[in-house]
Amino acid sequence: MTAKTMNRTLIYLILLVFAVIFLTPVYVVLITSVKDVSEITLDQMWKLPKTIEFGGYIEAFKRLEPSFLNSIYLAIPATVLSSLLGSLNGYILAKWRFRGSEVLFPVILFGMFIPYQSILIPLIEFLRIIGLYNTIPGLILVHVIYGIPITTLIFRNYYVSIPDAILESAKIDGSGIFGIYRYIFLPLSISGFVVVGIWQFTSVWNEFLFAVSITTSGNQPIMVALQNLAGSQIVQWNVQMAGAVLAALPTLVVYILLGRYFIRGILAGSVKG
Repeated sequence: MTAKTMNRTLIYLILLVFAVIFLTPVYVVLITSVKDVSEITLDQMWKLPKTIEFGGYIEAFKRLEPSFLNSIYLAIPATVLSSLLGSLNGYILAKWRFRGSEVLFPVILFGMFIPYQSILIPLIEFLRIIGLYNTIPGLILVHVIYGIPITTLIFRNYYVSIPDAILESAKIDGSGIFGIYRYIFLPLSISGFVVVGIWQFTSVWNEFLFAVSITTSGNQPIMVALQNLAGSQIVQWNVQMAGAVLAALPTLVVYILLGRYFIRGILAGSVKG
C-alpha cells in the first residue's frame, strides 16, 4: 500500500468517525420518534423500537399544523423580499459608484453585528405603534430588515465578479440603471438567488427569539410551537422528537433540492474575472 493510499484511507476513516458523531443525535431523534412511550427510557435510548409507532407524528402534526402554516407564510415572503432588496443593493454598490457609496456599504454591513437582544424592546414598541405587533407581517418586516445586510454582502460580492464590459455595452445601447438590472444582471443572478434564498429561508425558519417575543398564541411560528410541545409536568419524548423531525423537513427538502446549486453559487461569487 502506497503512502498516498494510506493517507487517503486515514482521511476517510477520520471523516467517517466525524460523520458518525454528527449523525448520532439524528439517529436518536428518529428512533425515539417512532417508539411507544413505554419504550422511551434512558437505558433504552440507543435501542431500536420493538414496534414502529407513528402516533407521535400524528399528535405532533395535529398540534404543530397551525404554526407550521405560520412559518410558511413568514419564511417565503421574508426570503423573497430580502433577496430582491439585497440584489438591488448589491447591484448598485458593485456597479454604480456614487458619492458616499464607500461609506454606505460598511454602514449596511454594520447591521449584521447588532445583537437581537439589544434592539428587542424598542423593536416591540415600534411594532406596537405601527400596529404590526403579534402579526406575521410584523415578523416578515423584521426579518426582511435584518436580512438586508447579509443579502447585500452576498450579492455585491457576486456582482463584482461580472465584467464591467457588460455594463458598459448596455449603457452604449441606451439601457438605464434599472433596465440593465432587469435584462442583464437579474438573469445572471440565478445562482446568487439560490445561495441567498437557502440562507435566508433557513435563518427565518429556524429563528426563535423574534418569534417568541413578537408573536403570541395563534401567530407563533413552528419553532415556538415546538418548544411548547414540552409539557410542564411530563414530556412526551416521542411527540417531541416527531415534532423536531417535522419542523426540520422544509429546510431539509430545500437543501436536498438546491444543495448543488448552493455550492455552485458560492463558488461563482468567490472568483473575480
